[in-house]
Amino acid sequence: MDILISGAGMAGLATALDLSARGHRVTVVERASHFRVNGSPIDVRGDALGILEKMGLLDRVREQRVLTTELVQFVDDDGEPVGRPRSADIGDSPDDLEIAREDLANILVDALPPDVEILFRDSVRSLDDDGTGVDVAFASGHRQRFDIVVGADGQHSRVRGLVFGPEGDFARHLGYYVALADLPDEVRPHRMNPMYNAPGRLAGIARYKDRALAVLMFRSDPIDYDYHDLDEQRRIIVDAFAGTTGWKVPQLIEAVRVDPELYFDSSSQIHMRTWHRGRVVLVGDAAHCATSLSGRGTSLAFTGAYFLAEELDRADGDHVVAFERYETRQRPYAEFAQKSVDAGADLIIPPTWEAIAARNERLDGVAPAR
Repeated sequence: MDILISGAGMAGLATALDLSARGHRVTVVERASHFRVNGSPIDVRGDALGILEKMGLLDRVREQRVLTTELVQFVDDDGEPVGRPRSADIGDSPDDLEIAREDLANILVDALPPDVEILFRDSVRSLDDDGTGVDVAFASGHRQRFDIVVGADGQHSRVRGLVFGPEGDFARHLGYYVALADLPDEVRPHRMNPMYNAPGRLAGIARYKDRALAVLMFRSDPIDYDYHDLDEQRRIIVDAFAGTTGWKVPQLIEAVRVDPELYFDSSSQIHMRTWHRGRVVLVGDAAHCATSLSGRGTSLAFTGAYFLAEELDRADGDHVVAFERYETRQRPYAEFAQKSVDAGADLIIPPTWEAIAARNERLDGVAPAR
């Protein structure tokens, strides 16, 4: 089958690998000019580890394992540690793997066969599904027909919007926003990852390998903004932390001002009754974003991609049967991940000074400095 995948993130790359391994002709379209690999370390958990093994990638992922979340410590105004998250709050089991996003992306990219076509600097403009195939018009003006279109284009999926309707019909805002910015001056030999709280805000440093990231989170009602406009996003973050001068907050805000690949987004979930319509199907965050607090987004990308490819194989190309079976297998994983975030915000971003103090009393003892 000729299959188009919109999006070259974790879900898109995993889907491209699984489908091409089963003999499908795969094209991936990506809005960016390159594979976007920036971001904080990510987790691979549960059954996704077994899928990585079936893909022949588990050993390579293990070789690149990092420890970031395990080394988080909350600090006070002076940077003195006040405690660390309990082990039960940060993982499912000792088998969980944490890996730098760029390392995992590079592993997936390196594994792509040469016949997978990547269309950078382009995106889907329109889709016409006539029942026997999908005619795709790209923003570049290029047109092509595919047997199936897979939307793996994230929380703000263009494919989902074209086929299922506006994002507002499916998004459930959880009440906070997340920003990540490169912090080259904070790379240090020790590996403590300090996190500082003011009411409704968190500012921290995540170190891994030879990198450091500013991590900023704040509570807010939904904000109407252009998620392609970095200058507008910078203004939102700066305003959210106005008057917060404790610890290293001003330094972290300065990193937001200068990072050309700043990441900023709402923490929202996507809830849909179905992830497929006609010859179009969604995978990953486009179908069921659970937010970063779940720690399961990448694992969902791997399970969903594998289930979709396997069911297309088992159904001998019958997309109607395959999509139903894929969704039946994947939905329990997605629902579990979405429900797992309920207590996360209260741990990471307590709303008041009193809530911060109460949280600190529940923390584990301070870890030795590293």
